[in-house]
Amino acid sequence: MKILVLNPPYYKKYSRSQRSPAVTKSGTLYYPIWLSYATGVLERDGFEVRLIDAPARDLSLPDIVKLAQGFSPQMIVCDSSTPSIENDLSVVNTLKEVLPESFTVLVGTHASALPAECLESAGGLDGVVRREYDYTLSELGRAVESDGELESVLGLSFKKDGQLIHNPDRPLINELDQIPFVSSVYKRHLNIRDYFNPNALYPNITIISGRGCVCRCSFCLLPQTLHGRRYRSRSVDNVVTEFEYIKEEFKDCKAVFIEDDTFTINRKRVREIAEQLITRRIGLSWTANARADLDFETMRIMKEAGCRSLCVGFESGDQEILDSVGKGITISQMKEFMRDSKKAGLLIHGCFIVGMPGETSKTAQKTLELAKELTPDTAQFYPLMVYPGTEAFEWAVSNGFIIAKRYSEWLTSEGLHSCVISTKELSSKEVVDFCDRARRSFYLRPGYLAYKLFQILTSPQDFKRTVRALLKFRRYIFRNSYHG
Repeated sequence: MKILVLNPPYYKKYSRSQRSPAVTKSGTLYYPIWLSYATGVLERDGFEVRLIDAPARDLSLPDIVKLAQGFSPQMIVCDSSTPSIENDLSVVNTLKEVLPESFTVLVGTHASALPAECLESAGGLDGVVRREYDYTLSELGRAVESDGELESVLGLSFKKDGQLIHNPDRPLINELDQIPFVSSVYKRHLNIRDYFNPNALYPNITIISGRGCVCRCSFCLLPQTLHGRRYRSRSVDNVVTEFEYIKEEFKDCKAVFIEDDTFTINRKRVREIAEQLITRRIGLSWTANARADLDFETMRIMKEAGCRSLCVGFESGDQEILDSVGKGITISQMKEFMRDSKKAGLLIHGCFIVGMPGETSKTAQKTLELAKELTPDTAQFYPLMVYPGTEAFEWAVSNGFIIAKRYSEWLTSEGLHSCVISTKELSSKEVVDFCDRARRSFYLRPGYLAYKLFQILTSPQDFKRTVRALLKFRRYIFRNSYHG
C-alpha cells in the first residue's frame, strides 16, 4: 500500500514543525521531524511511503498535485499548524478532488487540538489522527488497506454517516528505541542542506532523544498537543548509536541538534550520553535545548563530549511573570546558569517572550535588561504566541485578548510571526514594536558587535552559520514588523 506523507505547501521556508510555526527572520527551517518519525514506522511496517517537504523544496500546490497523481497513494497524510490550517485544509480538499479514492488524514498540533473543527471545515478530509501519530497511522493504514473498521483505531477522529466519531486516545509511546532512526528517514527522503538552525553548525541533523516534558509552561505547544507532560526517553546506547550512524552516513554533516523539549531534565542520563560520546569517540559537534537550572559539572562533560551550544528559554526578566506561566525557574538561577555556561565554554541562544500574563512596558524593559546582563551568544525577542490546545490560548480567549479573526492572521503577509493578543496593558502593536526595539538594542551594542566580529574571525566553524543567519536577519533589524 502506498502512503503519501506531506508537509503541505505554504510560504517558502515555512517552518511548520517548530514550536511557533512561521517563516523566521534568521532563515531557520526545521526538519519535518514528526512526519519523518512516522514515515520511519510506516516503512518499517511494510508500507511504500513518499515523504515530501513542500516548503523546504519550494513546491507549489500544482507541483504536489502532479507528484501525488504520479504516486497514486491509497492514503494521504498532511501536517497542520495553527497559522497554516486554512491553507492545509485547502490542500487536503484539492488532493481529495484529484485522488477521490485516497483516504485523507490530518495530523499535527492544530488538528490534534481541534479535530472536530478540522473535520467540519474540510469536506475532503476523512480523518484526524490526534497527538502522537506514529503507530496510529500504521494501524490506520492497515484498516484502510483491508477496508476494516475504523472504530478500533485508537487516536483517530473520523466521519461516518454524517457523524463525527472520536475514538479513545492512544497511550503515549514508551518504547522509543523501537522507532527507526529519524536520520535514516532523512537520508532516504530529504536533503539536509535544505534545513538551517543558526544555533548549530551548518548543515546539521535534528533528532529527538525523548518525548514529552514534565515542566508546566502554559504557552509550550508540543507537550500540550502532541507528546504530553511525561518525559519518555530513548536508551543511552540507542541515542549514541544514531550519532555513529549520522557520522558514517552523512559525511558533510557538521552537527547534531537534540531537539527534545528539555533534553537536560534528567542530568544523570545527559552525563551518561556525554560519557558514551567520549568513550566511543564520536567527535561530532552537537546542540540541545536546556533549562536554565543546569549545573556546571553536567555542562562541563557535555562540552568535553562535543556539545557546542544550548538553546534556553529564559522568557522574562520579571519573576512574577515567570511564576504566572509555570516556568519553574528563578532569575537568580538564570544568572548562575549563564556564569556556569561561560565557564564551561558553551554558547547560549536565549529566548525571550513579551506579552505574557501581567506584562507591562516596565516588565518588558526588565526582560531586555536581563537579556543584556546575561549576554547570551544570540537572543530572540518575540511576542507570546498562543495556540489552540494550550493553557495560554485558554487564558487569552477567556479574557477576550485575541484580536485575530482568522487563523491566518497568526502570521504577517510575509509569513512572519504576528501578535494576535492585545491586553489592557499592552496592545499587539506595542508588543511587536518593543520586540523590534529590543532586537536592535541587544544586537547593535558596540560590545556585542565587537564580540561577534572576533568570533567570526577566530572561529572558522562559526563563520558559515553566523554569516548565513546575518544575511537573512539584516532585512529585519532596522524594520518595524507591525502590519496591523
